Amino acid sequence: MESRLTNDASAPNRALVADPDPVRLEETVAALISAGFLVRTAFDAGSLAAALESGPSDVVVLDNELREFLPRNSVPVLLMLDSEDKLDVAALETWIIADFVYKGQAPGFRASRALVLIARAAERMRRRSEAESLRESLRKVSSAIRSTIDPGQIARHLVDGIGEALSAEHVWFTTFPDVRVPQVTAEWSAPGLARGVLPPELADETSMFELAERLWAEADVQPLPKGTPPGRALPGRPGGAGRHGGAGSPSASVVVPVGEGDLVLGVIWIARPDTAHEWTRAEIGLIQHVSGNLAYGLMQSHLIGAQQQVMYKLQELDQAKTDFLTTVNHELRTPLTSITAYLDMIRSGAGGPIPAGVARMIDVISRNAERLRRLIEDMLTVSHQDTSGDLQLSRVNVGTLLRLVVSTLQPLADSRSLSLTVEHAPGTVTVQADEAKLEQVFANIISNAIKFTPDGGHVAVSSGIASDPGTVPSVVVRVEDTGVGIPETEIDQVFTRFFRASNASTAAIPGSGLGLAIAHDIVERHSGKLNIESGLGVGTTVSVRLPLDTGG
Repeated sequence: MESRLTNDASAPNRALVADPDPVRLEETVAALISAGFLVRTAFDAGSLAAALESGPSDVVVLDNELREFLPRNSVPVLLMLDSEDKLDVAALETWIIADFVYKGQAPGFRASRALVLIARAAERMRRRSEAESLRESLRKVSSAIRSTIDPGQIARHLVDGIGEALSAEHVWFTTFPDVRVPQVTAEWSAPGLARGVLPPELADETSMFELAERLWAEADVQPLPKGTPPGRALPGRPGGAGRHGGAGSPSASVVVPVGEGDLVLGVIWIARPDTAHEWTRAEIGLIQHVSGNLAYGLMQSHLIGAQQQVMYKLQELDQAKTDFLTTVNHELRTPLTSITAYLDMIRSGAGGPIPAGVARMIDVISRNAERLRRLIEDMLTVSHQDTSGDLQLSRVNVGTLLRLVVSTLQPLADSRSLSLTVEHAPGTVTVQADEAKLEQVFANIISNAIKFTPDGGHVAVSSGIASDPGTVPSVVVRVEDTGVGIPETEIDQVFTRFFRASNASTAAIPGSGLGLAIAHDIVERHSGKLNIESGLGVGTTVSVRLPLDTGG
C-alpha cells in the first residue's frame, strides 16, 4: 500500500476507513471529511482489498475485526477496539506506525488521532531522510579519508566533512603523541564565525587525554550540554569576536575519542548551534564509524610514510654502493692493467732472458692477476646491472658460442688434469640474445665447474632442444661436473650476491660469490631459467633454458 506524505500542506489528506458497522463507518467518515480528509471506505475483507488496490492512502482507520486482512505496510494505521478487547501490542507492531482508539469514543477523536498519526509519519519520514542524507555525507567523508595517505589531508577531510555534514559551528581534531600515528591537528569553523573555544574538559592536554582514554575504554562519547562554560581557545592562533557561536558563546557539543585496539590515539570535538536538536544515537554512531576510518587512515599513512622513508634510504644506500663499486673498479683496473702489461713484456724477453725459477714465479703472478681481473669484471657487471638493463639482442649460434667458451677455458682444465668435453644438438641452434652477456653466463658456469671439481675429474657441456607440451620450444645447455657439490640447505642461496657455499669456504676454494648471481640475472633478463641440481660430494649440474629462435 502506497502513502502520500508530502510537504504540500494544501493537498488534502487521504483516509481509508474499514468498518463492518455501517453506523460507525458513516460517523467516522463524516468526522474525517469535516477535518479535511478525502475518504474511501470498506466494510469487509473483499472491499478492503479492493480499496487498497484502488489508490494510495495517508492513514487507515481499521476495525479490529478486519485487522488480519490488512497487510504490513508503511501507512499509519488507527485501530478501533471494543472496550472489552484486550490490546494486542504485537498487532500494533505489525505496522510501521500505529495507534488505537476505542469504538465508544467520539468520532471527532478518531479524526484527531488520524491527523496525529499522519504528522508522526511525516516526522518519521523527515528524520529518516535526514539520517540518510547524513549517512551519505559521512560516507563521503570516510571515502575522502581513505583516498589519501597524507595525514594533513586526512585531518582536513575529517573536520571539513563533519562540519558541513552536521551543520556544525566548530570541529576540532588532534592526535596524541604515539608512535603509530603522526602528530596532526585540524580545525573547522562555519563561515562568519570566530574561532571556537574548547570546553573545560579539553582545556589542557592531560585532562583531554584522560577524558578520551576513559571514553575509548567505555566505547562511548561525551555530549556536553548547551551553556557549558568555555575553556581555552582553539590552539594555533588567537580567537576573535564573531557572530553567535564564537568565543564566549558555547554551544551543545560532543567529544568523540579516536583509537585502535586498547590505546586511544586522538580526540574529536564537534560544536553545534544552540538551536540544534539533541545528539541522536544515529548521529553518534555515524561519527564513531568515521572516527574508526580516521584511525585506520592515520595509522596506514604513518606506516606507508615510514616505509617510503626506508625505501628512499635504501635507494640512497644502493646508489652509494653502485658508485663505490664503479669507483673501486676503476681504481683497481688501472694498476692491474699496468701489472699485466709488464708481465707480458717480461715474458716476451724485453728485459732479457728469464731463469726457469723466475718464469714459474711469473706464472703464479699471472694466474693471480687473471683471478683479480675476473673479480673486477664481476663487480663491474654487478654495478652495470643495477643501473642499465638494456640488452643488445642479435641471433646467437649456441654451438659456436659454447665452443668459444670451452676453448678459452681449456688451458684452465688442462692445468687441473680435468676432462672438459662439449656436445651439441644436431644442426644450427640459435637464440635471440646479447652475445657478450650470454658468453659471460657460460664462462661463469663452466669456470665454476672447473674450479670446484678436484684434479682428474670431469666437466661435460651439452646442448639440446626441449619442446615439452604447453611450453615454448627452448634451448637447454647443461654443465655437469664431478665436483664437491653444494649442501642441500644452501642451494637456494647460491644466486645471492657474494654468497659462497660453506664447503667452498672450508676448502679455501677461491671466489667472490658473484658468478652465479650474475649468470642468473642475465638469464632471467633473456626470459630464460637457470636451475641447479647438486649432490654433496657427487657433483653439480647447472642447466640454462633459453627460448629458441624460431625466426626465418
